[in-house]
Amino acid sequence: MIEAVIWDFGGVFTTSPFDAFARYEREKGIPVGVIRKINSTNHDNNAWAMFERADVDIVGFDEAFAAEAKALGHHIPGRDVVALLAGDFRPEMIEALRRIKTRFKTGCITNNMPSNAADGTVAGRALYAREIMARFDEVIESSKVGIRKPDPRIYTMMCEKLGVRPEACVYLDDLGGNLKPARAMGMTTIKVESGPQAIAELEAATGMKLS
Repeated sequence: MIEAVIWDFGGVFTTSPFDAFARYEREKGIPVGVIRKINSTNHDNNAWAMFERADVDIVGFDEAFAAEAKALGHHIPGRDVVALLAGDFRPEMIEALRRIKTRFKTGCITNNMPSNAADGTVAGRALYAREIMARFDEVIESSKVGIRKPDPRIYTMMCEKLGVRPEACVYLDDLGGNLKPARAMGMTTIKVESGPQAIAELEAATGMKLS
């Protein structure tokens, strides 16, 4: 029996940044997929992982990411990548969260960057993001706890905060690699590819009308 719904943030309540990555790469004459390749290589200890754990600040990330890109023969400053992260908000997912909250416990597990890393554009969007975050019963941010998905400890931490067993949770994320540990723990998992698709699967899992 479902007692809680746990959500990722970026790529769930916002559109995926992957389209922005590809657009940037085409504009710069870089093969499409390079940024994602950099982010997935040595994924536990690369620049992105260190940034989301707050092991480095924006300056450190900028330099470390640029070095990783240079090793592949490309010039990509880390600051450029940060500026690509703000997707478009999905109002249908925000409405689904509002309805879910009337019956279930809610949590958010997000791999994010330190709060002082955003430029003006991202910071403005972050203000609205915080308003959405305030709707959750519990929030775990990788940059604050020093652990990031897919480390199983972060999912266990959320279950403890919500006071539920993994088997009583639904977890939504746009990355399959982040869903695997949750599924192994017994959670019902939903890979978010679009708002309507995710909502349909969440309706099936919870028995609620969400749109």
